[in-house]
Amino acid sequence: MKIQHVLVTGGAGYIGSHLVDALVAREYRVTVLDNLEPQVHRSGTWPSYANPKARYVRGDVRDRSVFEPLVLDADAVVHFAAAVSVGQSMYQVDRYVGVNTGGTGLLLDILVNAKHRVQKVVVASSVGVYGEGAYRCPSCGPSFPGLRAADQLAARDWEPHCPACGRTTEPVATPEGKPLYRDNIYSMTKYHQEEMVLLIGKTYGIPAVAPRFFNVYGPRQSLSNPYAGVAAIFLSRLLNNHEPVVFEDGGQLRDFVSIHDVVDCLVLMLEQAGADFLPVNIGSGTRISILDIARTLGRLVGSQIEPKVLNQGRAFDIRHCVADISRAATTLGFQPKVSFEDGMTELIEWARSSPDGATDMFDKALDELRQKGLLVK
Repeated sequence: MKIQHVLVTGGAGYIGSHLVDALVAREYRVTVLDNLEPQVHRSGTWPSYANPKARYVRGDVRDRSVFEPLVLDADAVVHFAAAVSVGQSMYQVDRYVGVNTGGTGLLLDILVNAKHRVQKVVVASSVGVYGEGAYRCPSCGPSFPGLRAADQLAARDWEPHCPACGRTTEPVATPEGKPLYRDNIYSMTKYHQEEMVLLIGKTYGIPAVAPRFFNVYGPRQSLSNPYAGVAAIFLSRLLNNHEPVVFEDGGQLRDFVSIHDVVDCLVLMLEQAGADFLPVNIGSGTRISILDIARTLGRLVGSQIEPKVLNQGRAFDIRHCVADISRAATTLGFQPKVSFEDGMTELIEWARSSPDGATDMFDKALDELRQKGLLVK
């Protein structure tokens, strides 16, 4: 049976809404379930970009009376509904576990215990499941350091060390087979989500895929959410004539991927079987430092404001993680197309024209981290 009707949870959000547009354009029938979380949707109403050809239901993925009938009416489920901040998860533990792990558990309970016609489940995972990325030690070869200790961060010794010999390691591309190390509640719940979905999928013969999103950027990012991605936070600061604040020395390496490339890969996951029952990295495969991101955004915005480098670490941060995207390429034929500079230029143009604007709430979030003892002195 061909997939005709797709349920997208969290479909009013950033990645979900772009996927809804792509599915509608490909003539799928689409239903969106979203609770319009105030931290993301400050107006409390459906966003202006909500696709008029999709059906929208306001509700919570923890509410079976709402969730179950929508699942049973769908041919595929794309499960994006989640609480999404690393730092905030460390002091809103119950909410993060309830929404992320609990909501996914309810989805799977419905699929296991009710008669349905779901042929594919795609669950949003995260780069966060890796903890630190992959490294190479000049003496020992492949190396997988754990979270840096507080005393190392306090000494401003930023680079991870080989667990075997103690030498400073060099970052390499991170493949899906790297040992996982969850260093915060958010990444733990992402791990729960992907493992539960892949397990139930294999057990009951329901094709399932767990895309591990790296740093996704582009139009519709919440510019007023201080717990969003770093590019959106930096851009919000710059548009409000404030300096971007960079933790550590800014040398942290990340993989930034355009929302358009992400959606292309998600459509491939829905329509092809090559990646079924697998976690799959979705990234660009290229590296850029956090400080370079701040400087690039400043240049593209036309701002003379220099980033503020704190030389202070956060207790839950990793140093480097860049995607190895060979699995997505070999199983799905995925190849990213949007360059970092082109993608950031598009993000800036959208931000300047967005009716919702960019309210800078970063200082509030930073104060919360200090109050919870999550900044290393």
